[in-house]
Amino acid sequence: MSSVTVPPPACLLRPLEAPLRYLFGPGPSNVPPRVLAAGGRPIIGHLHPEMYGIMNDIKKGIQYAFQTENKMTISMSGSGHAAMECAVFNAVEPGESVLVAVNGIWGERVAEIAERMGELLLLFSKEDPYDSIESNDIFFAVEKHKPVLFFLTHGESSAGLCHPMDGIGDICRKHNCLFLVDTVASLGAAPIYMDKQSIDILYTGSQKALNAPPGTAPISFNERACQKMFNRKTKPVSYLFDMTHLSNYWGCDGKPARAYHHTGPVSGFFALRESLAILAETGLEESWRKHKEVSGYLQRGLEDLGLKLFIPERDLRLPSVTTIAIPEGYDWREMLVYIMKNHQMEMTGGLGPSIGMVMRIGLMGYNCEKTNADMALQALADALKNCKKTRG
Repeated sequence: MSSVTVPPPACLLRPLEAPLRYLFGPGPSNVPPRVLAAGGRPIIGHLHPEMYGIMNDIKKGIQYAFQTENKMTISMSGSGHAAMECAVFNAVEPGESVLVAVNGIWGERVAEIAERMGELLLLFSKEDPYDSIESNDIFFAVEKHKPVLFFLTHGESSAGLCHPMDGIGDICRKHNCLFLVDTVASLGAAPIYMDKQSIDILYTGSQKALNAPPGTAPISFNERACQKMFNRKTKPVSYLFDMTHLSNYWGCDGKPARAYHHTGPVSGFFALRESLAILAETGLEESWRKHKEVSGYLQRGLEDLGLKLFIPERDLRLPSVTTIAIPEGYDWREMLVYIMKNHQMEMTGGLGPSIGMVMRIGLMGYNCEKTNADMALQALADALKNCKKTRG
């Protein structure tokens, strides 16, 4: 007589099945075989000397990708949201003011996090909620509200917007405000210079132009940010994201020994290290050039199909994720289902405030090829031809 009352689930007695699909949405993107192979290497202990060597390689790779010499550079054990929360939880104390630029879902998401920490102030574009925010508006908002932290998304994937960065860090420094930037959708696809652009805290995710599976999130803090977060009056609300411990775990605090904090994702770090190696071999400028070229090729093809690009200004379009206005008379959900069923291809609708307004096509990292743009255009043309048009 068995002592267990819950039987083994039938679904787990069958082999794992995961279909091969073209991930041409806003991420994750398809992962190159070399990175998949790295993630499949034998596990080693998360505190072994060899693991510390791999973590040191990762730090060097992040510094290159971010264009920074910051010593306080690590990868979070988690998605981009982990880095997002780490930045806010360490830089902000209860009751302090945070200014958030909102031009899509990621501003909204940071606002949700910051609201739990202190006084929240929102800044929108005057012309269009999905447009870039003028530097003068940022200057006056920072001067008026005197926040300790100003957040801006570099690559707003929900809208397909790539926000200009030049001059904003200088505004923040003039007013003793930390400048926090999200590059989850843009790193490796669009130029960003953490040190030159006076960015105090910068983070990204592994699963987009970096070519790695989801689950790791690079983040870096400069000296201004370290002065703020290591001289707090209160502890950060999260133990897991407390940079006092994480800085030691990653060997960034100058201490001779690293103490146990948590068990990092060993296979995820293998994959991240390999993806950063690919970026180093390719070269940042070549990666930026290729994403710009392929996205331009895709966008010209979309216009040839009679589709309208959502971001009208070419220079503000995100190279990794292109957004189109939903074709008049079509059900965007029906089109996406048709493309998945008939082409084994993922494209997506909007996210957050852009739901029902756009469709999104992502060609980033390993997927950033003109041949993939041609496949995406063929799939869209097929959907336009075969999905029911209700009006127009």
